Amino acid sequence: MKEEEKDTYILICDDDEDIRNMIGIYLKNEGYRTLFASRGTEALDIIQTHEIALIILDIMMPGLNGIETCHKIRETCNMPILFLSAKSEETDKILGLGSGGDDYMTKPFNPLELIARVKAQLRRRFLYDNTETDKSNSILIYDLVIDVQAHRVFCGDREVKLTKTEFAILRLLAENRGRLFSIDHIMDRIWDDVIVSSNTTMVHIRKLREKLHDDPKNPKYIKTIWGMGYRMD
Repeated sequence: MKEEEKDTYILICDDDEDIRNMIGIYLKNEGYRTLFASRGTEALDIIQTHEIALIILDIMMPGLNGIETCHKIRETCNMPILFLSAKSEETDKILGLGSGGDDYMTKPFNPLELIARVKAQLRRRFLYDNTETDKSNSILIYDLVIDVQAHRVFCGDREVKLTKTEFAILRLLAENRGRLFSIDHIMDRIWDDVIVSSNTTMVHIRKLREKLHDDPKNPKYIKTIWGMGYRMD
């Protein structure tokens, strides 16, 4: 069993007993310890008494639903939350991730893909918790970890190799989340007195997106505000 898996549990919260048991079997086969809850309130009680490494949380539950449960969890805890939902619309995914979730899968799902996503979230969390640098020098956005001091970037379970300029652009946007930067503003901040074209800046952003696997048509990290510039939400 890996270091990040010791002395912790994965909590499976779903009102469908068959789904709980099926996920539990797959996780047990991978060496994980599991706990089960059928309601959001039950999950909140378990979190108070056990060390939870990750939560697999169904959205459509009676009583306290998954979104409401996630809001309650985020008041005190920051462990990864992987949502399960029968809803596959983009607005539902945005709602889930916006409420504090780290990942989102729709039912029916491939159990092997679920396990792969669980492992990726735990590796990312382990990396972030055990980084040698001060956490104030690390930026965490979904599954993206930006180690400012070491100039290293991790996306899920892989390290992303960026050029100095690509890293500078990513850091600028990440440290100013929600702020819109025009092309000219990015050029002024990144290149200072060096004269470059707007096309050069756009090429760097395109390559940065490619390395992050960030689809420009449905971006997770770098958003394009047409005719105005870029920002990270």
